[in-house]
Amino acid sequence: MVNVHTDDEGLQWLYRELAELDRYSIEIGIFGSDDSFYAMIANVHEFGIQIKAKNKYLAIPTKEAGDRKPADIPGLFQPKGKNVLAVADKTAENGIKVMFILKESVNIPERSFIRSTFDEKNDEWMDYLERQIEKLCELEIDAQTVFKRLGAKIVGDIQDKIRDIRTPPNAPLTIENKGSDNPLIDTGGLRMHVTWKLVRDDGEYV
Repeated sequence: MVNVHTDDEGLQWLYRELAELDRYSIEIGIFGSDDSFYAMIANVHEFGIQIKAKNKYLAIPTKEAGDRKPADIPGLFQPKGKNVLAVADKTAENGIKVMFILKESVNIPERSFIRSTFDEKNDEWMDYLERQIEKLCELEIDAQTVFKRLGAKIVGDIQDKIRDIRTPPNAPLTIENKGSDNPLIDTGGLRMHVTWKLVRDDGEYV
């Protein structure tokens, strides 16, 4: 004869947490409500964009210009027949130092790091989710923890994608200014702003 003992309290907790799984979802990305600047930067890289000059030219700074604008540099002029802004410098080649490159428009190519990661990792994430639900069924974690772990994994994979993207490559001038050939990393701010939020079915963030 086999005696079977049931833990009513544990079963009730399990039923409740399994039902809670349907009440949660996770949002992934860079949220405008947290930082509108990085949300804009993310959108530009994710989909690409063409930036056109409002007047005649865009002034693209060289390494010599740094963070300065044309108005910040005295003696700036456009050499005849050249689409640059420069200052006189007897020590430089041709007697000028180029501070800005003039362009009518600039194309920033699409470098998807969110959609592409979802396409590549979706099956892996579903397997991971199943393993976390198994842990819930073993009474090791609750429903919120299932989604928190999934959110953290997805964010980590997207951040890795940002770090690893190399195509399309930056333009040589951009590489010179940044000191790096990684198209999506300069200060690291974009990568750090990728995050996740846990949402209940009533729309409230947890």
